[in-house]
Amino acid sequence: MDYLQEVEDKRVHDHFEEKMTNSSRRVWVPGPIIVGAGPSGVATAACLKERGVPSLILERSNCIASSWQHKTYDRLHLHLPKQFSELPLMSFPSNFPTYPTKQQFVDYLEAYVQFFDLKPVFNSTVVRAEFDSGCGFWRVKTMGVNMEEREYVCQWLIVATGENAEEFVPDIEGMNKFVGPIVHTSSYKSGDSFTEKSVLVVGCGNSGMEVCLDLCNYNARPSLVVRDSVHVLPQEMLGRSTFGLSMWLLKWFPIWLVDWFLLLMTRLMLGNTAKLGLTRPKPGPLELKCKSGKTPVLDVGTLAKIRTGDIKVCRGIKRLTSHTAEFVDGREEKFDAIILATGYRSNVPTWLTETNFFSAKNGLPKKPFPNGWKGEHGLYAVGFTKRGLLGASSDARKIAEDIHHQWKARVNIECNGDIT
Repeated sequence: MDYLQEVEDKRVHDHFEEKMTNSSRRVWVPGPIIVGAGPSGVATAACLKERGVPSLILERSNCIASSWQHKTYDRLHLHLPKQFSELPLMSFPSNFPTYPTKQQFVDYLEAYVQFFDLKPVFNSTVVRAEFDSGCGFWRVKTMGVNMEEREYVCQWLIVATGENAEEFVPDIEGMNKFVGPIVHTSSYKSGDSFTEKSVLVVGCGNSGMEVCLDLCNYNARPSLVVRDSVHVLPQEMLGRSTFGLSMWLLKWFPIWLVDWFLLLMTRLMLGNTAKLGLTRPKPGPLELKCKSGKTPVLDVGTLAKIRTGDIKVCRGIKRLTSHTAEFVDGREEKFDAIILATGYRSNVPTWLTETNFFSAKNGLPKKPFPNGWKGEHGLYAVGFTKRGLLGASSDARKIAEDIHHQWKARVNIECNGDIT
């Protein structure tokens, strides 16, 4: 019990204290540990700091928002207007456009971190986090770039690695036989290297649609695999963003009526997308989003290219050969390259031992929105709402408020000398 007693003796300290133990370092953290220095992690740290609660951010990469900086394509813009994408306590600069570019968003995040004086510990990969019921604290083990091990001990653990921590690569029959390049969108930057090539884009979400449009701009010949039904909406309606208009209408009308209105306006503006090979799901776009988290596609020009034939729509892939793709409808076509716009997945099950709050299957909180932000024993989740930056900001505020109440109670006890 020497170790447990050592932790208990240090719990009233207001600073980190390090001690060498064999090949690893043990660090007592008086406030919460936040795993992940993306938008969700830094937003939570800022909300905590604003309430006087210190925190420690652990980040496996060498920078903040590594996915945004290293795993996004060059032409990326925020799909929602900036007022729906800003983090708590700090707005976007007024001179930023309605839909900021990727670099503008990264600049905003770096200014955010500097303004709140946040100092993440970079190149620190969390390899295991478990709650020690014997002492009532979380033990978080990390590995540095030089294989340096470290163990952090804390009362609160905030998981901010998000829904998109690891690339999802589907298992397509014959993938190992295809001789051309197969790249995930996390490695795609622009269509510059695909000029005059026939490219198969797998996945019809916002990324897949936008990559196809980017390929067209570089005179490539893209084909888009659409395996399932999908809602495609205009990015703007009636002079307002479709998302903003939807949020306003939901204040006054039920979701089914708002969906009806959105689909009516979409039909008037975009026509019947089923004729383009893009059939719509039976549930409306907002109902589907609430039930499954599946986000509708906001069209930024891709549909026009599909209408002109610059982008072909294909059914699901049955198998690949050395140079071709065979589709489920029996059609076969030759391709020079394949781009996988197949999304991302949570990596939480690979390092967090707790399975009551987070699902071991998909790494997401088991509780549906809006209750998926708090677990047991001081465990929290931020950025897992399937509601983008707006949902992450909401989580960050709730988590900071909840921990602040506990922090104040603990400080009061300590000040009164009730801890032995």
